[in-house]
Amino acid sequence: MEQCTPCGTPEQLKKLKAVINESRSTPGCLMHILQEAQGIYGYLPMEVQKTIAEGLGISLSEVYGVATFYSQFSLKPKGKHRISVCLGTACYVKGSDKILEEVEKQLGIKCGECTEDGLFSIDSCRCVGACGLAPVMMIGEEVYGKLTPDMVKGILDSYREETK
Repeated sequence: MEQCTPCGTPEQLKKLKAVINESRSTPGCLMHILQEAQGIYGYLPMEVQKTIAEGLGISLSEVYGVATFYSQFSLKPKGKHRISVCLGTACYVKGSDKILEEVEKQLGIKCGECTEDGLFSIDSCRCVGACGLAPVMMIGEEVYGKLTPDMVKGILDSYREETK
């Protein structure tokens, strides 16, 4: 198998290889290593998956299968500010689809993507447990409720200002 060079820094690669070396003798260590790798890189790019497969002496398809089966893993980079728009029943009935459309419009990306500057990424979820505030979106751990599409730009602008 061809040796690959993961994206990221040499320090990140060193940490990943240390995790693999420390864990490889433990049965069922793949989940732990994937969790640690995502913590190191923020997501699981193909180069990282290849390094894990090589380090454990298993197939890339086995690593990829686990990484894509569990929703906790991401194969795409996430932004500094992770936006999650609730599309659960209560939120959807109250217009969360329009909130998602406005977020996508304001950021110029689609759900599941990350802005080029790495500042924002958008995902949807099924319920955040704040049905009484529907429609709801979260940015990080901050919950925004009773939203209307015209509120979205101001909320996003506050995060843009924070990083200037």
